[in-house]
Amino acid sequence: MAEPLNSDVEEERERLLNSWEDAASGWGRQADSVRQRGLPVAEWMLDHAGLQPGQRVLELAAGPGDIGFMAAERILPGGTLVSSDAAEAMLEVARERAAEQGIENVSFRQLQLEWIDLETASVDVVLCRWGVMLTVDPGAALQECRRVLVPGGRAVLAVWDTPEFNPWATVPFDAMVKLGLLEEPAPGRPGMFSLAAPGKFKEMLEEAGFVEVTVEPVGIARVYDQPLEWLGETVDCSQMFGRAWRALDDDRRREVRARLDAAAREFADADGTIRIPGRSLAAVAHA
Repeated sequence: MAEPLNSDVEEERERLLNSWEDAASGWGRQADSVRQRGLPVAEWMLDHAGLQPGQRVLELAAGPGDIGFMAAERILPGGTLVSSDAAEAMLEVARERAAEQGIENVSFRQLQLEWIDLETASVDVVLCRWGVMLTVDPGAALQECRRVLVPGGRAVLAVWDTPEFNPWATVPFDAMVKLGLLEEPAPGRPGMFSLAAPGKFKEMLEEAGFVEVTVEPVGIARVYDQPLEWLGETVDCSQMFGRAWRALDDDRRREVRARLDAAAREFADADGTIRIPGRSLAAVAHA
């Protein structure tokens, strides 16, 4: 694990945790759409996880829990899932969804990525989709993933590729920035694209001690019936955008919506459906 960091870093961790606690209700509202739009990445991860009956699987930064819940079905009989998140409010969303789906071979734990409170070599597979890049110290998070894996166990993770491959996320944010309503995030801080530089994700996995590392791009499509649906998902799921949006008056909101409406036309199909591309980097690595 990385050496303890200074108080500014600890304050950043606390800020991030609080923001995820606040974001949980929005993620709960969007859970079904997030599951559907992220299926190509989930399927890649599950196909590469080597899941077998009887295994113990840990999902980190699980949010609504969907990949873990899909894995839970594949490790029966006898397998168990530990669904974890740093935010207790996110865990509550996952508990409710597990109950709705009838998933019984799951326990829930409040765990941090950078110090996973589980014994060394205690899980067979670690899953983490779109979580590592949001930590203050992603290197420590990857080292912890390796520590809790049994020898030969697999970590299957995903982060976002570079901004140009993800206009579904960058266009709303850029609209706010160009109107002077948001500032560009400071370089080096945790964020959606912090591990997106070519080769960086693979290099960090190898530095954490993983072997047989494979990283592949996985394309997705965010499909919306109208720009308002795109906006609503962004407000609910992007903490920075959502906070800024809720602080705007009606005139400012109309300006943002006008820019989003104009951008949506560039991605519209003939029937008016809005289809916006996205791309993740998905990795499988062996302990």
